[in-house]
Amino acid sequence: MARFVFRLQSVLNIKLRLEEQQKLSFAAARRRLDDEELKLAGLMDRLSFYEDEGRHLRDSNLVLQDILDNEESIVRIKEYIVDQRQAVKRAEDALEEERLKLVEAIKERKMYEKLREKAFEEFMAEENHKEGVENDEHNSFVYSRRQLEATGADR
Repeated sequence: MARFVFRLQSVLNIKLRLEEQQKLSFAAARRRLDDEELKLAGLMDRLSFYEDEGRHLRDSNLVLQDILDNEESIVRIKEYIVDQRQAVKRAEDALEEERLKLVEAIKERKMYEKLREKAFEEFMAEENHKEGVENDEHNSFVYSRRQLEATGADR
C-alpha cells in the first residue's frame, strides 16, 4: 500500500504554530487585563481608605491641614481611578483583538485539517479501488488458469 502524503502538510504545520503563538498572545493579553483590574481594585481600596480616614478626621479633632490633605488625596485617587479605568478598557480592547485573532487562527487550522481529512479519504478510496482491481485481476487469473487446467485434463 502506498504511503499517504498531504501536500499541504507544511502549511498545516505553520497554521498549528501560528495558532499556538496566538494562544500565547491571548494569554498575555489576559494577564495584562488581570493586572490592570488588580491595580484598579487597589486604587478603589485606597479611595475607600481615604474616605474613611476623612470621615474619621472630621469626627475627631478638626485639624484643617489634615482634612485638606485628605481631600486632596481623594481627588488625586479619583483621577488615578479614571486613568486606570481607561487602562482597563484598553486592556479589554486588546484582549478582544487577540481573541478575534485566535478565533481566526483556529478557523484556518481547522480548514487545513478538513482538507487533510478529505485528501486522506480520497487517498483511501483510491487505494481501495486499486486493491479491488488487483483482487479482480488475481481472481480472473486464477479462474482462467483453473479453466485451462480443467479443459487440459479433459483431453
